[in-house]
Amino acid sequence: MAGVPLSAEGVGQAKALGEWFTGMRVAAVLSSPVQRARETAAAIAEATGLTVTVEAGLDEIDFGEWTGSTFAALEEQAAWSEWNRHRGSAACPGGETMRAAQARAVAAVLRAGQAFAGENIVMVSHQDVLKAVLAHFLGIALDDLERFSLDPASRSVVSLSDGWARVEAVNHEP
Repeated sequence: MAGVPLSAEGVGQAKALGEWFTGMRVAAVLSSPVQRARETAAAIAEATGLTVTVEAGLDEIDFGEWTGSTFAALEEQAAWSEWNRHRGSAACPGGETMRAAQARAVAAVLRAGQAFAGENIVMVSHQDVLKAVLAHFLGIALDDLERFSLDPASRSVVSLSDGWARVEAVNHEP
Protein backbone atom coordinates (compact mmCIF):
# COMPACT_ATOMS: atom_id res chain seq x y z
CA MET A 1 0.00 0.00 0.00
CA ALA A 2 1.32 3.45 -0.89
CA GLY A 3 2.39 5.88 1.81
CA VAL A 4 3.61 3.29 4.30
CA PRO A 5 7.17 3.93 5.50
CA LEU A 6 9.62 1.35 6.77
CA SER A 7 9.11 0.31 10.37
CA ALA A 8 11.91 0.84 12.88
CA GLU A 9 12.97 -2.76 12.22
CA GLY A 10 12.88 -2.11 8.47
CA VAL A 11 15.05 0.99 8.85
CA GLY A 12 17.61 -1.11 10.72
CA GLN A 13 17.50 -3.80 8.05
CA ALA A 14 17.93 -1.20 5.29
CA LYS A 15 20.94 0.33 7.08
CA ALA A 16 22.55 -3.11 7.48
CA LEU A 17 21.95 -3.83 3.82
CA GLY A 18 23.41 -0.48 2.84
CA GLU A 19 26.50 -1.15 4.96
CA TRP A 20 27.01 -4.44 3.14
CA PHE A 21 27.29 -2.52 -0.14
CA THR A 22 29.80 0.01 1.24
CA GLY A 23 32.85 0.09 -1.00
CA MET A 24 31.31 -2.16 -3.64
CA ARG A 25 31.47 -0.97 -7.23
CA VAL A 26 27.83 -0.39 -8.15
CA ALA A 27 26.76 1.41 -11.33
CA ALA A 28 23.13 2.07 -10.38
CA VAL A 29 20.54 1.67 -7.64
CA LEU A 30 17.05 1.14 -9.06
CA SER A 31 13.92 1.02 -6.94
CA SER A 32 10.24 0.37 -7.00
CA PRO A 33 8.28 3.62 -6.68
CA VAL A 34 6.77 2.42 -3.38
CA GLN A 35 8.02 4.42 -0.37
CA ARG A 36 9.35 1.42 1.61
CA ALA A 37 11.44 0.28 -1.35
CA ARG A 38 12.75 3.79 -2.02
CA GLU A 39 13.78 4.12 1.63
CA THR A 40 15.67 0.82 1.42
CA ALA A 41 17.27 1.86 -1.87
CA ALA A 42 18.29 5.20 -0.32
CA ALA A 43 20.35 3.38 2.33
CA ILE A 44 22.14 1.46 -0.43
CA ALA A 45 22.59 4.57 -2.57
CA GLU A 46 24.11 6.42 0.38
CA ALA A 47 26.58 3.59 0.97
CA THR A 48 27.59 3.50 -2.69
CA GLY A 49 27.64 7.25 -3.35
CA LEU A 50 24.83 7.02 -5.89
CA THR A 51 21.29 8.33 -6.21
CA VAL A 52 18.17 6.19 -6.47
CA THR A 53 16.49 5.84 -9.85
CA VAL A 54 12.82 4.88 -9.65
CA GLU A 55 11.95 2.03 -12.02
CA ALA A 56 8.19 1.49 -12.49
CA GLY A 57 8.77 -2.09 -13.61
CA LEU A 58 9.85 -2.96 -10.06
CA ASP A 59 6.57 -1.71 -8.54
CA GLU A 60 4.60 -3.85 -6.12
CA ILE A 61 1.85 -6.06 -7.51
CA ASP A 62 -1.40 -4.15 -8.00
CA PHE A 63 -3.60 -6.01 -5.51
CA GLY A 64 -6.75 -4.21 -6.68
CA GLU A 65 -9.63 -4.66 -4.24
CA TRP A 66 -7.28 -6.31 -1.73
CA THR A 67 -5.10 -3.20 -1.34
CA GLY A 68 -5.09 -2.10 2.29
CA SER A 69 -6.72 -5.32 3.56
CA THR A 70 -5.29 -7.18 6.51
CA PHE A 71 -4.12 -10.74 6.09
CA ALA A 72 -6.79 -11.80 8.60
CA ALA A 73 -9.51 -10.32 6.39
CA LEU A 74 -8.02 -11.87 3.26
CA GLU A 75 -7.80 -15.32 4.85
CA GLU A 76 -11.61 -15.40 4.84
CA GLN A 77 -11.79 -15.00 1.05
CA ALA A 78 -11.71 -17.98 -1.31
CA ALA A 79 -10.05 -15.84 -3.98
CA TRP A 80 -7.11 -15.17 -1.63
CA SER A 81 -6.63 -18.88 -1.06
CA GLU A 82 -6.80 -19.45 -4.82
CA TRP A 83 -4.24 -16.66 -5.40
CA ASN A 84 -1.80 -18.28 -2.98
CA ARG A 85 -2.23 -21.77 -4.44
CA HIS A 86 -2.26 -20.84 -8.14
CA ARG A 87 -0.15 -17.75 -8.70
CA GLY A 88 0.32 -18.63 -12.36
CA SER A 89 -3.37 -18.36 -13.18
CA ALA A 90 -5.25 -16.64 -10.33
CA ALA A 91 -5.87 -12.91 -10.37
CA CYS A 92 -6.35 -10.27 -7.72
CA PRO A 93 -9.91 -8.90 -7.97
CA GLY A 94 -9.57 -5.67 -9.91
CA GLY A 95 -5.78 -5.96 -9.84
CA GLU A 96 -2.84 -7.49 -11.60
CA THR A 97 -2.00 -11.11 -12.31
CA MET A 98 1.29 -12.50 -11.06
CA ARG A 99 2.22 -13.27 -14.68
CA ALA A 100 1.77 -9.58 -15.62
CA ALA A 101 3.83 -8.45 -12.61
CA GLN A 102 6.52 -10.97 -13.53
CA ALA A 103 6.60 -9.81 -17.15
CA ARG A 104 7.04 -6.13 -16.27
CA ALA A 105 9.66 -6.84 -13.59
CA VAL A 106 11.69 -9.20 -15.79
CA ALA A 107 11.56 -6.60 -18.58
CA ALA A 108 12.93 -4.01 -16.11
CA VAL A 109 15.75 -6.36 -15.11
CA LEU A 110 16.64 -7.06 -18.73
CA ARG A 111 16.58 -3.33 -19.63
CA ALA A 112 18.87 -2.55 -16.71
CA GLY A 113 21.12 -5.45 -17.66
CA GLN A 114 21.51 -4.00 -21.14
CA ALA A 115 21.97 -0.43 -19.93
CA PHE A 116 24.64 -1.43 -17.41
CA ALA A 117 26.14 -4.47 -19.15
CA GLY A 118 28.96 -6.04 -17.16
CA GLU A 119 28.41 -3.79 -14.15
CA ASN A 120 26.88 -4.38 -10.73
CA ILE A 121 23.45 -2.88 -10.27
CA VAL A 122 21.14 -3.04 -7.27
CA MET A 123 17.39 -3.40 -7.78
CA VAL A 124 15.03 -2.95 -4.83
CA SER A 125 11.51 -4.30 -5.11
CA HIS A 126 9.03 -6.44 -3.18
CA GLN A 127 9.07 -10.06 -2.06
CA ASP A 128 6.53 -11.49 -4.51
CA VAL A 129 7.84 -9.44 -7.43
CA LEU A 130 11.41 -10.50 -6.73
CA LYS A 131 10.36 -14.12 -6.28
CA ALA A 132 8.63 -13.95 -9.67
CA VAL A 133 11.79 -12.56 -11.28
CA LEU A 134 13.92 -15.29 -9.72
CA ALA A 135 11.37 -17.92 -10.77
CA HIS A 136 11.65 -16.69 -14.35
CA PHE A 137 15.43 -17.04 -14.40
CA LEU A 138 15.35 -20.36 -12.55
CA GLY A 139 12.65 -21.81 -14.80
CA ILE A 140 10.26 -22.30 -11.86
CA ALA A 141 6.50 -22.08 -12.35
CA LEU A 142 4.72 -19.21 -10.64
CA ASP A 143 2.59 -21.76 -8.80
CA ASP A 144 5.78 -22.91 -7.05
CA LEU A 145 6.86 -19.56 -5.56
CA GLU A 146 6.34 -20.84 -2.03
CA ARG A 147 9.14 -23.37 -2.53
CA PHE A 148 11.74 -20.75 -1.63
CA SER A 149 11.93 -17.77 0.71
CA LEU A 150 13.03 -14.17 0.38
CA ASP A 151 13.44 -12.34 3.65
CA PRO A 152 13.16 -8.57 4.03
CA ALA A 153 16.41 -6.79 3.10
CA SER A 154 17.95 -10.00 1.77
CA ARG A 155 20.12 -10.16 -1.34
CA SER A 156 19.72 -12.36 -4.37
CA VAL A 157 22.13 -12.24 -7.31
CA VAL A 158 21.41 -12.78 -11.00
CA SER A 159 24.18 -12.51 -13.57
CA LEU A 160 23.10 -11.56 -17.07
CA SER A 161 25.06 -11.86 -20.29
CA ASP A 162 24.26 -12.13 -23.98
CA GLY A 163 21.22 -14.38 -24.10
CA TRP A 164 21.65 -16.11 -20.74
CA ALA A 165 21.15 -15.59 -17.05
CA ARG A 166 22.48 -17.39 -14.01
CA VAL A 167 21.04 -17.14 -10.50
CA GLU A 168 24.06 -17.08 -8.22
CA ALA A 169 22.48 -16.40 -4.83
CA VAL A 170 19.04 -16.37 -3.26
CA ASN A 171 17.97 -14.87 0.09
CA HIS A 172 21.38 -13.95 1.48
CA GLU A 173 21.42 -11.78 4.57
CA PRO A 174 23.55 -8.63 4.55
